Amino acid sequence: MLEIELKVRVDSLDPIRQNLKDRHAEFKGKQHEHDIYYNAPHRDFGSTDEALRVRYTDGPALVTYKGKKLREYGLKAREELNTAVESGEVFEQILDRLGFTRTAEVNKWRENYRLGNASFALDQVDGLGTFAEIEIMAETNGADATGQIQKFAKEMGISGEPILASYLELLLSTR
Repeated sequence: MLEIELKVRVDSLDPIRQNLKDRHAEFKGKQHEHDIYYNAPHRDFGSTDEALRVRYTDGPALVTYKGKKLREYGLKAREELNTAVESGEVFEQILDRLGFTRTAEVNKWRENYRLGNASFALDQVDGLGTFAEIEIMAETNGADATGQIQKFAKEMGISGEPILASYLELLLSTR
């Protein structure tokens, strides 16, 4: 699957939240996400533009691999592979035993909405501020997904320069 995403820093989440409600977007819940990022012993993910993350929420831990960003869609696009694990702590011990090292932690509070084939996230990220994201998962035709995302952004009042960096990259750049 190809994750195509628009991420924009916003001053306030309130008008976007109201626009989502006005358009009858389905509220999927609010949760705290605690992400632990790892680097591999055999290659530097910062250099290869990859990411390996263990995410803790209210449910099972989620392990995510994100491939190199694809620039041809004009937004942030990359391969994303996810799998739930029964114990994130045990999985982290396995990574440690294999020589992977913790890179950073990202804490955010996220409100999730769904409208059509798009997911919307309203994020408050520790140390970074507030952001709105629109994401469409596409098997093919990333250009079509990009057009849909831009249309949704206009309808929801999400404007500003698209941020192509991940929260991890933004956080690391502030250190």
